[in-house]
Amino acid sequence: MRKRPETSSSSSSRRRPIKQPSNANSTTSLSSSMKSIRSGSVWIILSTVIIYSCYSVHYYQFENLPSPLTADQAGKRGFSEFQAIKHVKALTDFGPHPVGSDSLDLALQYVLAEVENIKKNAYYEVDVEVDFFHAKTGANRLTSGLFRGKTVVYADLKHVVLRILPKFTANEAADNTILVSSHIDTVFSTGGAGDCSSCVAVMLELARGISQRAHGFKNGVIFLFNTGEEEGLSGAHSFITQHPWSKTIRLAVDLEAMGVGGKSGIFQAGPHPWAIENFASAAKYPSGNIIAQDLFSAGVIKSATDFQVYKDVAGLSGLDFAFTDNGAVYHTKNDKLDLLKSGSLQHLGENMLAFLLRIASSPHLPKGKDMDRELKTGHDTAIFFDILGTYMIVYSQRFASMLHNSVILQSLLIWAASLFMGGSSAIISLGLSCLSAILMMLFSISFSAFVAFILPQISPSPVPYVANPLLVLGLFAAPALLGALTGQHLGYLILKKYLLNVYSKKKQLPSVIIADLVKLEAERWLYKAGFVQWLVLLIVGNYYKIGSSYLAVFWLVPPAFAYGLLEATLTPARLPKPLKLATLFMGLAVPILISSGTFIRLAGTIIGMAVRFDRNPGGTPEWLWNVIISTFIAVCICLTFIYILSYVHISGAKRSIILAISILFGLSLTLVLSGFTQPFTEDTARAVNVVHVVDASGRYGEKQDTLSYISLFSNTPGKLEKEVEQIKGRISNVVKTRLLILSPFQSTMAVGPMTTLKVDGASQIFPTLHVDSDTKGEERLTRVSIDTKSSTRWSLAINTQEIEDFVLKAWDTGNSDELIPYGNKTSVDGWHHIQFSGGKESPRKFELALFWSVKTLPSADNVDRTIQDRRPLLKLRTDVDRLTPKAERVLAKLPTWCSLFGKSTSPLTLAFLSSLPVNF
Repeated sequence: MRKRPETSSSSSSRRRPIKQPSNANSTTSLSSSMKSIRSGSVWIILSTVIIYSCYSVHYYQFENLPSPLTADQAGKRGFSEFQAIKHVKALTDFGPHPVGSDSLDLALQYVLAEVENIKKNAYYEVDVEVDFFHAKTGANRLTSGLFRGKTVVYADLKHVVLRILPKFTANEAADNTILVSSHIDTVFSTGGAGDCSSCVAVMLELARGISQRAHGFKNGVIFLFNTGEEEGLSGAHSFITQHPWSKTIRLAVDLEAMGVGGKSGIFQAGPHPWAIENFASAAKYPSGNIIAQDLFSAGVIKSATDFQVYKDVAGLSGLDFAFTDNGAVYHTKNDKLDLLKSGSLQHLGENMLAFLLRIASSPHLPKGKDMDRELKTGHDTAIFFDILGTYMIVYSQRFASMLHNSVILQSLLIWAASLFMGGSSAIISLGLSCLSAILMMLFSISFSAFVAFILPQISPSPVPYVANPLLVLGLFAAPALLGALTGQHLGYLILKKYLLNVYSKKKQLPSVIIADLVKLEAERWLYKAGFVQWLVLLIVGNYYKIGSSYLAVFWLVPPAFAYGLLEATLTPARLPKPLKLATLFMGLAVPILISSGTFIRLAGTIIGMAVRFDRNPGGTPEWLWNVIISTFIAVCICLTFIYILSYVHISGAKRSIILAISILFGLSLTLVLSGFTQPFTEDTARAVNVVHVVDASGRYGEKQDTLSYISLFSNTPGKLEKEVEQIKGRISNVVKTRLLILSPFQSTMAVGPMTTLKVDGASQIFPTLHVDSDTKGEERLTRVSIDTKSSTRWSLAINTQEIEDFVLKAWDTGNSDELIPYGNKTSVDGWHHIQFSGGKESPRKFELALFWSVKTLPSADNVDRTIQDRRPLLKLRTDVDRLTPKAERVLAKLPTWCSLFGKSTSPLTLAFLSSLPVNF
């Protein structure tokens, strides 16, 4: 008899016991196939694809410039780079043209002649007005950023102002104008092709084109060619506080350069979003990113532009543009026309022309009070960034908060549901995966910072990569990547050990299969740690309303979506599978597109800043800048490579990756130590300033020989031994170096011994400090007269530990003009600095009224009175743009890869020091 039911039943029962081994076998085969897929060759291809993608994004976003147009191609109403370049050449041919120089007068006359020509040839329905504005004395008392503890005083500044209005509605348009501004003056060390002749040239060509089209405008356009920007934003301040047209301005656009050429991008916008929204809609090649604005606002980028005056003093909204290519040449002799990339001016010119045509024709140009009202009602500041330099995304901070809150809430709900389903083991696994991310960051920063710390000890220069920025890939990025891999692998081992214990208790599988499953599960948790990392950054950024938080959204959502689409399962009971490479490509495509170019450009900008990093030369360790750059690179690698490196640990590519990293590091270090690559070149120079210092400080009222010395100081990290040795070998009387203080701003290296003053005509140019009266009582008042002689550029430091307040007046033919009134003074390190610059007709004689503070002296146990007594009451430095024979000889013998560096606080080539002691 047949017993089919029994056979069927027994057959069924026989299938059940073999189901689990079958699943285990499939897991084993899957694990084996995964190992073969993740071979070294696959990782080479993967790395090549990612590197090429990042390079392509950077190229199209920052290097892909439009073709320059000739005058015929642009036509009367278009923008021609060929015409603009003629203006750049003409202005740079004047050489350096700082405030008060003859060359600046020539540059002003050139710009004035060009705008008069624009007026002459304007369209007959367009009204063009030209004003050669002479600003009187004034004081800029901004208190934030670089202006904290400082008052900038100016006099005798001249500006060229051009106003373009539609002739038949001139009255209405004149009351609502748009300001476009840049500066003609340069620092004393450069002809300023980038900063800012390129911007002036763009404005001249824009004005020419707009003068042919403005007949349909509803708003006027003012072009301001100012002077004094390099001396503390004085030109913008004098115009905005003194010129009658300034009261009609509703929007301000500033053009700047922190390098030479390339794409001019927006690095500050707002506070009202109207301007950036219209720019994004109108510009042909939009470029800009709020990351730069966040860094600028946070003080990471130590600089200031005229836009700060327009925003803080005038309360205007608008846009601030800057060229940032080749930032290492900023304020050096290499800011020259030869380095200006073809297409740079065309890019900015076409963008600005389209933008101005749009907003000048708009009937909805917001007024100042309207902007304030809209901002208070929630029309908030803008988040903005461009994609490949062809499209710009703009949305408000209010929308950003809503979007971020939504992403945060959904992420937390998904994590809560996942951890609830996974139980305690999932919670512990999550914690250990986060530990791997922390270890990844710590090891990466440590490895990279260690190299950064020892580099000055073994390298001829502490910053050997300035002229060859790609060296940082081997010097810092390679050890940072190795550290990231090491830290994450250590976390992987800890996580794997825990999961092995969990699987051994729960899964009835052979130990070999469990070992493979644990590897797969650990890999998944490492990948998911990236979600947590970016989620934390998004929460912090959203809380503090940091605009750059948009990056966290793009690095969180696409990888999480790819994982959920291709990897996630509905139940934790399912056995893990190898992560698919498709998950990696799908998850990282958008983040790489959005941010890789920006990260690369930001790294290049930071490297270029090394030339001017040491703002107080001799006051910072040589390794500090290396550590800053290496830390930035390590953080970027950890944040962006966390997903990629999670695929490495169960592959056979670890040794290949470590070998490739080691070769890259070794090759870069060899190039540096062998001298094959030089840290500086003639086109990327080291900043070395040479000043003949005449020092009379500490000798108030005493009759003795005034001593002088040649001072060398550098804003670039690194001692000056190599430069000094070269000078010593050729100049016999230079015998030693010493560290001195160049009052009141600079620490310097002095070359040679102190010698008796031998400066022709010194008595006519040596400044004097004289106490006219000193009234002691309950409120002590001291009046000091200051005579700067021939100097129209000087700095005065006032000891705020002794002086509570002061008033500064200028004396001219017996009439006093109050420059700095009583009240609202700030200080830094116990000093308030007055920084003065002006034209040839600036006053030279001043009266300073010092109001002493009423205080109880601290006990002798807490204060070293010897040191306290050494601190003078006043420190005065006057600058003269004159080369003495000694300074000229030193300059002639400097290496060709050295350049003077100019800024408002840098002394000119001849500086006089004097001081007034507390107990005068």
